[in-house]
Amino acid sequence: MLLLPFLAENGTFAMMSESGTSPETFASRVAESLHNKTFVKLSFGNYRGEEPELKQVLVREVEIKRKQMLAFTFRYRSRDIVKNFTLDEGTDKAATLLNSGFRIATHFSTTADFIIEYRERTGWSARQQQASRREKPSVSHDHAKKRLITAGSKPYLHALGITGSDGQVLKSAQDKYKQINHYIELLDPLIREAGTIRHVADMGSGKGYLTFALYDYLKNVLETEATVTGVEYRQDLVDLCNAIAAESNFESLSFVPGSISDYNAAGTDLLIALHACDTATDDAVYKGIEAGAKLIVVAPCCHKEVRREMERNKAVNQVSFLTRYGIFLERQAEMVTDGLRALLLEYAGYKTRVFQFISDSHTPKNVLVVGIKAKEPTAADRVRLLDQINTIKADFGIKRQHLEQLLFSK
Repeated sequence: MLLLPFLAENGTFAMMSESGTSPETFASRVAESLHNKTFVKLSFGNYRGEEPELKQVLVREVEIKRKQMLAFTFRYRSRDIVKNFTLDEGTDKAATLLNSGFRIATHFSTTADFIIEYRERTGWSARQQQASRREKPSVSHDHAKKRLITAGSKPYLHALGITGSDGQVLKSAQDKYKQINHYIELLDPLIREAGTIRHVADMGSGKGYLTFALYDYLKNVLETEATVTGVEYRQDLVDLCNAIAAESNFESLSFVPGSISDYNAAGTDLLIALHACDTATDDAVYKGIEAGAKLIVVAPCCHKEVRREMERNKAVNQVSFLTRYGIFLERQAEMVTDGLRALLLEYAGYKTRVFQFISDSHTPKNVLVVGIKAKEPTAADRVRLLDQINTIKADFGIKRQHLEQLLFSK
């Protein structure tokens, strides 16, 4: 029978007895704390085994693909090796480590720290002391990442089904929450480069996930007084989003019904259109150019217009061996369309960039075409850009492109 100290209710240490203290009983404690959600971490030291370079093993709980695991970091003199185990495998591994050379291990939990140690004369002994940490750490597989849009008690995140009543991100909404932050992380440097943003128009705002997040970012991260307007054709979504904005006390955020082509964008500094179908993206880009927006951001989709032109006219070029196949024709039409849009933005006096944008877990990766207002191009630059645009159109048999028509029909 071994006498062990334990933390009594009055905060002092008392003695408790435990028979058969061993690596296996240590592993049982670990399993129990994992089951009770009190596990913090494990550490193994004073190694006397057969691997001369091994010094220490550290263990933490992680979530990988929504499954709880234990990450073992094996620290050698010149490198670290990380191996992930299921909870059952991990608790068994804890006993194995103690049986194969580690002479001391500490199990940290939110209720107590438990230390097991081996000495040549007395064998295994154990002691328990006050918990050094009262809260569980994050189980994120990666190191905690600073999010521009934090969770917590934000009515719009709860109303949109991102967080629960406790302000924590729901497991079912982790992908959407990451998407929102990925979007804001892309916009952050662009907005800072563009300068003061006073009014934003989000064309085709839908249910408003990204519109609300952008307003939150502008108001609470950049601390600006910008107004944001979501433009959405469906009246029921307009009503829903306006109700959520009111509940969130987002006084400078509103949603209006209507189409992109009918919206008066005058005074807009930042114009956004995500997944506006086919030529609706061209309408949005033109609205931004017409308004002299400092920043235009579009994620195009459904590149039907140019694809129909390419199919109809069947121009012979260096990629004809690809475009004979429907899927390659579709991809080529996407690149040609967005390439023309980028050149037309440059013609209108914008610096252009193209990023990869992941819309959500159910749709493929898309590109984000960005225009940042710059100085007006010279006459020579415009001639060069027009020659390039006309050459591309001729090479691919394109007679008409909607944004070009809008820009040059005035």
